[in-house]
Amino acid sequence: MEKLIKMIDQEMQAIGGQKMNMPTLCSAELWRASGRWELMGKELLRLADRHGHEYCLGPTHEEVVTDLIASQGCLSYKQLPLLLYQVTRKFRDEPKPRFGLLRAREFYMKDMYTFDASKEAALHTYAQVCSAYCNIFNSLGLRFVKVQAATGSIGGTLSHEFQLPADVGEDRLMACTSCDFSANMETINSDEMHCPVCKGELVESKGIEVGHTFFLGTKYSSVFNATVHTSQNKPVPPEMGCYGLGVSRILAASIEVLSTEDAIRWPSLIAPYQVCLIPPKKGSKEDRGAVLLEDLYDSIVEAVPQVKEEVVLDDRTQLTIGKRLKDANRLGYPYVIIGGKKMLEEPPHFEVWNQSTGEVLFLTKEAVINLLSKVQIL
Repeated sequence: MEKLIKMIDQEMQAIGGQKMNMPTLCSAELWRASGRWELMGKELLRLADRHGHEYCLGPTHEEVVTDLIASQGCLSYKQLPLLLYQVTRKFRDEPKPRFGLLRAREFYMKDMYTFDASKEAALHTYAQVCSAYCNIFNSLGLRFVKVQAATGSIGGTLSHEFQLPADVGEDRLMACTSCDFSANMETINSDEMHCPVCKGELVESKGIEVGHTFFLGTKYSSVFNATVHTSQNKPVPPEMGCYGLGVSRILAASIEVLSTEDAIRWPSLIAPYQVCLIPPKKGSKEDRGAVLLEDLYDSIVEAVPQVKEEVVLDDRTQLTIGKRLKDANRLGYPYVIIGGKKMLEEPPHFEVWNQSTGEVLFLTKEAVINLLSKVQIL
């Protein structure tokens, strides 16, 4: 998760995002002002303190961040765009939590809130954030689709979801076979079988929502009296956007779409470790070559220092290589290096499993180092 958050931080800060922390405990007063205290219904986790003051555990922070900006007085257009984001735990009283991290009452999310002086500028910011989301999913090697979506309880006039196509997905998606139109089924007539853009055929599929973007306009800024002076020195409510990424959901969804029946497959960049070394079983014929695997480790971290924290040694030498290889498959290391029979040859060759491709190579120490020097590390 920390690797994924680091990747998200890089992309958000590349477009001018400023990271912050907002309170988990949110005042009911702010939510009543926006009208969402009633609108959210049972999904909003509510509580009261000893004085009877009501709060909720924030599933999203439009009210809090807009109230913060309003408290700063009238901003200048020269201070905008303002892109504020956080990566925190969120809470939602899901009626049916299921599928592990895919749908839970407590989850990690990256939520960004943007402020611009005009609608045109806000739509430019919207496009920038959507582009950053595309960069994240492309870097992870995940096939995704960006679809038109409903604005729901968050509101606004424009919304898109980022979906990972998957049979276990809960969202029904419609895509045109003749153009690039795609949408969540809830945004179109369920009886509609033709694209509203080009009248081409619509094909249904399922997806897992991992990101959602909203153009909010002045829905919240007008309620909380946030203002900005334009270049004509006119005070106006800033145009806003909000943008969510399901951090814990991306982890679960990526495993869902990449893994096989027998083995976990992580996006390589965010795998917990890049390399697993499996020495021979203690007392086996190959055991006398165990020192060669130790030497390989030392050589790897010396020649490729960036992978030093990415290599794990499975020292359960009381177990067979086969048993530990099976465990390595289940844990999803991108590379597994085994000290087997060929390690005793001259020169020694190590058995290297590329878990992403299923390829098995027998490489010398120098060739192993050359291979790992090309591994991309965050």
